[in-house]
Amino acid sequence: MRPVLLLICFLLLSYSTYSQSYSIIDGRAIRFFTEAEQLLNERRYEEAEEKYRDAIKREGSFLEAYVKLSQLLITQGNLEEAESVAVLGKNRLSGKNATQKHLVDIGWVFTNLYLKTGKFDQALAQFKEIDPLFEDSFRANMYYKDMKAQMDFLEQHLGMVKDIQREQLAEPLNQFQLQYFPVMTADGVQILFTKRDGTGNFDEEDIYTSYVTTSGGWSPPESIASTINSPYNEGTCTVTADGNILIYTSCDAPDSEGSCDLYVSYRENGRWSRPKNMGKEVNSRSWDSQPSLSADGRILFFSSNRRGGFGGNDIWFTVRMSDGSWSEAKNLGNVVNTSKDEISPFMFFNNEILFFSSDGHQGFGGKDIFLSRVDEGEFQEPENLGLPINDHQDQVALFITAQKDFAYYSEMTSSPAGDRSLLYRFPFPEEIYLGDNLIVTGGRVLNSKTGEPVDATLSLVALTNDSTLYEFKADGKTGDFMMLYPEKSISGLYVEKKGFLPKIYNVERDSIQNVEDLKVELTPIAAGEEFVFENVFFDFDKYELKPESMSSLTRLVKFLEENPNVNIMISGHTDNIGSAGYNKLLSLQRAKSVQTYLVSHGIHEARVATEGKGDTNPMVPNDSPKNQALNRRITIRVL
Repeated sequence: MRPVLLLICFLLLSYSTYSQSYSIIDGRAIRFFTEAEQLLNERRYEEAEEKYRDAIKREGSFLEAYVKLSQLLITQGNLEEAESVAVLGKNRLSGKNATQKHLVDIGWVFTNLYLKTGKFDQALAQFKEIDPLFEDSFRANMYYKDMKAQMDFLEQHLGMVKDIQREQLAEPLNQFQLQYFPVMTADGVQILFTKRDGTGNFDEEDIYTSYVTTSGGWSPPESIASTINSPYNEGTCTVTADGNILIYTSCDAPDSEGSCDLYVSYRENGRWSRPKNMGKEVNSRSWDSQPSLSADGRILFFSSNRRGGFGGNDIWFTVRMSDGSWSEAKNLGNVVNTSKDEISPFMFFNNEILFFSSDGHQGFGGKDIFLSRVDEGEFQEPENLGLPINDHQDQVALFITAQKDFAYYSEMTSSPAGDRSLLYRFPFPEEIYLGDNLIVTGGRVLNSKTGEPVDATLSLVALTNDSTLYEFKADGKTGDFMMLYPEKSISGLYVEKKGFLPKIYNVERDSIQNVEDLKVELTPIAAGEEFVFENVFFDFDKYELKPESMSSLTRLVKFLEENPNVNIMISGHTDNIGSAGYNKLLSLQRAKSVQTYLVSHGIHEARVATEGKGDTNPMVPNDSPKNQALNRRITIRVL
């Protein structure tokens, strides 16, 4: 611990300032004590410790010396000996010179000891015993206020301890001396972590990965790629839900902006591209590390101690632009960030809950794991995850699976053989609400004419407000893609690629979230080709467009703008309820509503013809309400 921090910690433990009156009268012992106080002010801690010991050896009833020595030992991390000294001092409280102040001083020491050793019940009991004895002047002190806040916090949480069973990840994982900061893809079949063979200056960090095997175990860990790992340090990484975008930390590389920078690599046609420094918009001359991507890779969160923050390390974010570049990094704000440290952000897969580690929010001691929920685009007051996820030690990082079943983390242990860091997991408590369930499925995008893979963009859009929930890209080599579906969302899936007709799904009606291997066929643009213009809504017997239609309408505008030589026929269709003449008129009016929207958004009227087909071209027989609903539709045909 740095000397300035040590002195601060020492002062935080002090209840009162000693005057010239002591519990003893031995002048030599008092001289040892005052010399120790002077050495302490000069930050000569080892010498001060010896002088406190000399004072106690000289006079075994010297209560003030017991208090100060135990406090100093606490700040040095020697808790076992600090408790032994405090016990000796407590045993002397029965002496004739002991006062209420001495009782409070010893009680204050034990309160801090119990806090630092995780004996929270005893800490609370000890504090309650001495709390009525504090003087009003001390109650106004920030040290008392901080302690009182922590005791109130403890009293609230001690009755809400969660039942958690931790387990070490089985072989062949955990075969290295140090492995830490685990992350996984949304389907849970791939784990990535930082691997290091030792704690020496020349022990390199690399990113390793492992896959779930057919038997349910893990494959032997291997280097993620020769293009990623280098003679420099690579670690603390994040991947998108589909595993196709990787951002990681590298320190002291030749092209770095500062001590540690963030680098990005994209998996293209099954191979990782050569990584690039994310540049001055994201990186700084300071420490930039511990990245976390949103599920689809559109937002990156990370920790940095750069200028412009609220404390030591803050959480910052940057947004991926439409051209693939990244916006200038911004501070996440003072709801999450404090005057102390906020590190290890992890944005959960629903893009609505940010986990992070902090010693600036009220916790159990050291760094705790917190979550902040996003409500209408704003981060809310952080919530402590509680006992026993957090305790008196530092909790640095947590990764929760998309299925919300397990939390993964690493834990450091020390022994005579050296430090080890191993990977663990535990079932994530159901009482910590993580939003609606997510369904993780995948599929392939293919050319309907040739069967070849298409690297299309897939966008899951909330139809109620036209907001993009997730955006992924199919692999250009295989056509494979992954998609996340919020269980209760009313959404549309848009599959688009320039030069092809779009494919549009209504997720709930088409039940595509339950299809494990969805085959999406895109048709190249050509005269006569047609597609169903899904997610265009009208009230019964009406032709005015409903607000939920905006997602599809804006994408049709984009399609026509990207393909200026394409003209289309908008055809309205109905079911067989009602007369043929009425249905034809209604279907034409609905087609014209779409045309009017396109023209009002800059598309020339000559490019968009309309027709009403009524019930003359059903997709399926009109023999059930479900089929009738399918037949009420708009189609787009290339002219």
